[in-house]
Amino acid sequence: MTNAKHTVLYTGFSSDLKVRVWSHKERLLDGFTKKYHVDMLVYYEATENVVSALERERQIKAGSRQDKINLINSMNPNGVTYTMTFRLRDLRDSFGKVSQRK
Repeated sequence: MTNAKHTVLYTGFSSDLKVRVWSHKERLLDGFTKKYHVDMLVYYEATENVVSALERERQIKAGSRQDKINLINSMNPNGVTYTMTFRLRDLRDSFGKVSQRK
């Protein structure tokens, strides 16, 4: 994920991408992403399980900023923000389901 000026890169893992994106867009999570307005999804990967997702997250985080930019550009050369492709209603519905579980 990045911010509007593309000056910040954030790497994270989630079992529900729609909810994660929605929570960043709405600035519901305190911390780094809220502070730096990181709310644009520019790259994601799907994995088979949590263990492989966490391992991949560690690999990406260990790379340099340029490595991350190269990875994003290899899969998203036009800089599409995937956040825009999610329907707002779907995100709200997903977030509501998660909130009810807590």
